[in-house]
Amino acid sequence: MPDDLDIDIDDLSRRMDGALTSLRTEFASLRTGRASASLLDPIQVDAYGQMTPVNQLGTVNVPEPRMVTINIWDKAMVGKVEKAIRESGLGINPQLNGTIIMLPIPELNEERRRSLTKVAADYAERARVAIRNVRRDGMDQIKKAKGNGMAEDDQKMWHDEVQELTDKAIASVDKALEAKQAEIMQV
Repeated sequence: MPDDLDIDIDDLSRRMDGALTSLRTEFASLRTGRASASLLDPIQVDAYGQMTPVNQLGTVNVPEPRMVTINIWDKAMVGKVEKAIRESGLGINPQLNGTIIMLPIPELNEERRRSLTKVAADYAERARVAIRNVRRDGMDQIKKAKGNGMAEDDQKMWHDEVQELTDKAIASVDKALEAKQAEIMQV
């Protein structure tokens, strides 16, 4: 079988692993007990014409167990950062003090825990969509190879391999979500 008919499973696997790594990073931002600077990692702000992480717009500190502060370097960005935090779905109400944004982390009550599990589920769904997009790319490669003369048995073999890779990645996402939701709901 010619090399141009091979499907790059390693690339598909690497890209699916990337979606899982991204999910784990987002889950790490959902701290349940104490304030953490990584809480702000998934929040992006439209700054200077491009989406920028909050930690690149100011200094993030954790002065107390239930408080995160951000000292914004550019005064013009304070409002945009505050708005991005409010709209992030983290359930934190920012307080302004000049160029410093203070984020008091609320005590986790039952309602807040349920809210955080929904945020975790949204993160997991985004990871599943990313994995399905990689799967679609793999299936497109198979269709292209079919047009280049790939045998039907080889198409079936590659199709099954890509599907198996997808199923394993989705199962990993589901397992990570289940563990994170259990951690969040733990009192």
